[in-house]
Amino acid sequence: MNPAPLHAQPLGRRELALYAGPSLALAGVGLPLIALLPTYYASELGLNLSAVGVVFMAVRLLDIGLDPVLGVLMDRTRTPWGRFRPWLVAGVPIMMLATAVLFFARSGVGPLYLGAGLTLAYAGWSICVLAQSAWGALLSTDYHERSRVYSWWQAFNLLGLLLVLLAPPAAALWGWRTQRDSMMVMGALLIVLYPLTTAAAVATVREPAPDGARPRARLSDWVALFRLDAVRRIMLVDLVLGLSFGMQASLFLFYFQAAKGIAPLASNLLLLAYFLAGLAGGPIWTVLAKRIDKHRALAASCLLYLVGIAGLFVMPAGSLAWAAVAAIIAGLPYSAPNLLSRSMMADAGDEELLHTGVDRTGLLYAVLNSSTKVGAALAVGTTFVGLDLAGFHARGAHNAGGALTGLVLLFLAGPAALNLVGAALLINYPLTAARFEEIRASLAQTGS
Repeated sequence: MNPAPLHAQPLGRRELALYAGPSLALAGVGLPLIALLPTYYASELGLNLSAVGVVFMAVRLLDIGLDPVLGVLMDRTRTPWGRFRPWLVAGVPIMMLATAVLFFARSGVGPLYLGAGLTLAYAGWSICVLAQSAWGALLSTDYHERSRVYSWWQAFNLLGLLLVLLAPPAAALWGWRTQRDSMMVMGALLIVLYPLTTAAAVATVREPAPDGARPRARLSDWVALFRLDAVRRIMLVDLVLGLSFGMQASLFLFYFQAAKGIAPLASNLLLLAYFLAGLAGGPIWTVLAKRIDKHRALAASCLLYLVGIAGLFVMPAGSLAWAAVAAIIAGLPYSAPNLLSRSMMADAGDEELLHTGVDRTGLLYAVLNSSTKVGAALAVGTTFVGLDLAGFHARGAHNAGGALTGLVLLFLAGPAALNLVGAALLINYPLTAARFEEIRASLAQTGS
């Protein structure tokens, strides 16, 4: 076995920041695709709620088949730049084109137009996020340092979300105040950020090159990874928690405006507070993982999320102060699933290396990418179709009775149940810090 010459030395902040830089743009398109674009296409561009939900869900689910193919190709790739950096660069033009299509759409576009834009966006996102997250797994072999790597990755994801949310208010100062203006400003910002942040990352941050022969990665290896209990659990937890946060993000503005009587501007500020709390929570979960192990820290985040859900449920209508506190509590766990599941998957990669002698980093992160996609697809699909069935009107019409009950159930009850499932899946998780140290010791004895 001759895996890449990894190291366990602490990484510098500059290196971590440059590595995480592409997340500014990639996360910026991730939030609007779940929280803002569905609402925009339904309320401003006039598409039917069910049509929007079905298109988002169908394209996302069809896109899942791309991940194992990409994982195989990335693990087979050998270039002077490494396995993953060339793929990150290749995905940038696709993301730029997709952003132009989706964010600069005009009134009158139909489901086919939306589907075409989403297909481009999800393909580019798959390439870029898979390449970047797998690259991060190579930057350290230390159990806790990997959490630090993905803590920076997640912090830049959230900074990207905040940049997108702040772009419309900034643009309003120059007279661009319509919803369409806001979407175009967001799109223009992302189109600039994609190439700049990616160029800085690939030009300055190393990627350790694997030694030995090129692995014979096959699509069947993607299925074989599920024999590891840790891989199965990480994927399931990522799926249910991704679905939970996706459901809440896609209905966030609807809930506060329609169910709680909060004005649109204040609702957007609450969304900003929610993600600011998520940014603040990243270091908290990293420190907690160091003290009680990653899986226990992730389970604790699920329980804290339930507290935030309860606060959102009992908040009095129109109470902005109450809403802000509850949104912040619910937002604090936002970082935990992304950063901890990716750090845990890097550890599972070492377990797979010990069992097989093959470095399948690309395929492992393809597994995680797939679960993330399923959660996001089901989030928009179930919530928007559910709202339509409940009789909810997205374009400012009066909503009452069953429509609001459906909104409350989808926004609160669904995510609460999913977080309970996520916490339960982490009971007796096998790949603890102690077990990881045993795996690294065995790899060291075999020359790995």
